[in-house]
Parts: sequence; structure tokens; C-alpha cells
Amino acid sequence: MTQTSKNIAIIGSGLVGSLLAIYLKKRGHAVTVFDRRPDIRTIEFSGRSINLAMSNRGWRALREVGLEDSIKEIAIPLEKRAMHVNEKPVYFQKYGKDGEAIWSISRGILNRKMIDLAEESGAKFKFNEKVWDIDLPEAKLFTGETEKSEWKEYQYDLIFGCDGAFSRVRHKMQRRSRFDYSQSFINVGYKELTIPPNADGSHKLEKNSFHIWPRGKFMLIAMPNIDGSFTCTLFLPFEGPVSFESITNTKEAQEFFKTYFPNVRKEIENLAKDFFKNPTSAMVTMKCYPWTYWNKVALVGDSAHAIVPFYGQGMNAGFEDIFVLNGLIGQYGDDWETIFSEYQKQRKPNADAIAELSYRNFVEMSSKTADQKFLLQKKIEKWFSNKHPDKWIPVYSRVTFSDKPYAEALAIGDMQEKIMKEVMQLPDIAEKWDSEEVEKKILALLDN
Repeated sequence: MTQTSKNIAIIGSGLVGSLLAIYLKKRGHAVTVFDRRPDIRTIEFSGRSINLAMSNRGWRALREVGLEDSIKEIAIPLEKRAMHVNEKPVYFQKYGKDGEAIWSISRGILNRKMIDLAEESGAKFKFNEKVWDIDLPEAKLFTGETEKSEWKEYQYDLIFGCDGAFSRVRHKMQRRSRFDYSQSFINVGYKELTIPPNADGSHKLEKNSFHIWPRGKFMLIAMPNIDGSFTCTLFLPFEGPVSFESITNTKEAQEFFKTYFPNVRKEIENLAKDFFKNPTSAMVTMKCYPWTYWNKVALVGDSAHAIVPFYGQGMNAGFEDIFVLNGLIGQYGDDWETIFSEYQKQRKPNADAIAELSYRNFVEMSSKTADQKFLLQKKIEKWFSNKHPDKWIPVYSRVTFSDKPYAEALAIGDMQEKIMKEVMQLPDIAEKWDSEEVEKKILALLDN
């Protein structure tokens, strides 16, 4: 269906805001994007980024507007995890079937490119312009230097809040009656570190892998960049015996890496420097409802459903919001009230599901990936799934290499976990894990 052209404001020039601008321009709307921060194309990136893992859902949203190929040029496919467990050689776990990979992209590089593409499509950007208030029924917004300064008023037909976990737009919606809102922080923070490239520009670690150093209560991950470097993220408790609080100087930082990450000590001579240069950031799960106000205002991406980053789905979920919204626009044309109402109904259960899955994956990545029983269970699942691809798709593949709803992945994952609990109880499971007996047991449990 065609739409009457509207005058639309998007608050936030991050990945979701920029992609939404491109989609809405393609539909013939006038689009202005506001951001309180400076244009990130003109500044050095802030050192608080976790590299992005683009997977099926993200690529589908980019493909829809013809951007997949140009974004793949700045991405590196990772088809496996490289597990670094102390006292053991590095071992690899393939993510999915042959040809299935997640793609590592630097957030800063992608965001700059997305803003360029949105500008090329005709969207206007207003950087360093802080939105302080929104009149929801009138779709007006007010910007100014400070909360107390004189404000400028803008009138729009529609406003989209793409301004992240601490959204100004949502903050205004929260004051309305019967608006549900919750936020919960985990007691682990993160810090960005860097492994520079070799002198010849090549990567110091295996290039097509997602590197993980699981250490129980904390872990280090590393993802490759196209310039030969790796963006590393250290996830560590804020307080406690081994924590951000307990490392107070360069000597203690060097000692920490020497003790827990002996195989990267040589790689990261500037680790201790990065440790004190880059900020420590917190991670929050944020849920709210409703996501829309009449036919005037809608929240998209983290402003509606911020999640912890342990499934690599934050950006993918935000891009999928836009893909679904666009499908509804195609269906309902000028009926924005129905578009908004259907959008939140379809997306809310899936946002809750990926929030739950991401939190569980945090537990899995930091402690279980080094646990022999867990690894055996994953080996059995993989073996069974290869023999019966129509009967068993691992939950990771359902989330990462599929477009099926997150809520479905969560429900089926819970059912599969129940089956595997029983299978793992079989006597001598480690010896007969790939036997006919185990296969029959799983098939019988599936039939139930």
C-alpha cells in the first residue's frame, strides 16, 4: 500500500535510527534525525563498544533496502568459536552448518557508514541538538542547550524514539498511566581493550573465529576488525576478589592478565594501558510496555527493549523491529494507529524472549563453556541434529541463523533442554554418547 508523505522525526542517530531513516525515506517521507551527541563521523570513537555480530535477522533488514553487499565489505565472517581454556590448546566449536557464520563489524565503522547512507537517501541530521521534552499527543519536540535554557519547538506528524536504553522519548511515556517499566543491571561490567595487528597488518589470532576466554565469573572475548586488529571486551564483576574494583594500578592489571590470560599476555602489551584509559560500562536489561502512543510516537530498538549483549542480538533485534514495522506499513498504508498497535503486539513477546535468552547465554559463555558435561551435551545435540536436521535445530541456530520468532526459539529451546537433562542422566553417557540407544531415547522423548 502507498502512504501519504509525513513529516517524521527520529530521535537518535545510532544504528537503528539511521536504518529506520533509510526505510522511511524509501517510503517517501520527510525525515529529520536528532542526536544530542556530536556527529560520530567527526570524532574518535569512545572506547566503550563491543563489536557487533551481524546475523540473519540483521542481514534480512539490510537486504530489504539493498544494503547487504555494501555492509558485508566492512565485515568479517566468523564460522566458529575459538575457546581458550588455560593449560589446554585452543579448541574450536563450529557455530552452525557449513556456510553459517556470524559477521564481526566494528560499531563505529558501521554507524558512520549508516549515517552516510541515510544522508544519501535524503534524511536530514541535526547533531548536538538535545531533545528535552516531547508532547506526545501533538508529536512536538523541544530542544535546547540545557534543561533550563530556552527551548526550540518542532512540530512533526510522527516521532520515533531510537535513543537507546535511557531514552528521552520513553522517559516521557513512562509518566503516563498504566505504563509498565523495569530495568535490571547485572553485577558484571565490561571494558573495551584492543589487540593491535601484526606489523604486516595481519591478525594475531585466527581471523575467522569469535575468541572466548571463559573464566567462571568473568571472561574475555575478541572479535576481528578489517584493519587486522581485534576489539576485545573484558567482562568482569564490579566488586569482589577479582573485579574492576580490585585492580587499581598498572602493576595489578599486568598481574591479572598474566594470571588469568597467559596466552594473550604477549599479544596485548597495551592491555594495562587500555584498562585504565577506557571507561568501565554497565549492562542493563530494560523492558517496557506499551511501545507506542496513539498514532503519534513509537519506540524502536533499545529504547523499547535493551538487552545484555551475550547473544549478539541487540542490533539484530532492533533491525528486525524495523523490518516488521515496514511489513505492517506495506499492509496498512496510512492507518498508523493499527501499524503501531500491531507492531508492539508482534514484537513485545519476541523482545522478552531474546532478553531471557541473552541473560542465559551470559551464564553459559562465562562458566559452562569450559565445563566437560556441558560440552558433551552440546556434542550430543550437534550429532543428533546432523542425523535428524528436521527434528532438532539447536537453540543457538534458531536465534542466529533463522528468521523465526525469538519466542519460538525460547519455547523449543526449553523443551530440548528438558530432553537433554534426561539423556545426560543415562549411565555411561560419555562412552556411548553417539550410540543407537541414545538416538532412540531422544526420538522417543521427542515423540512425547
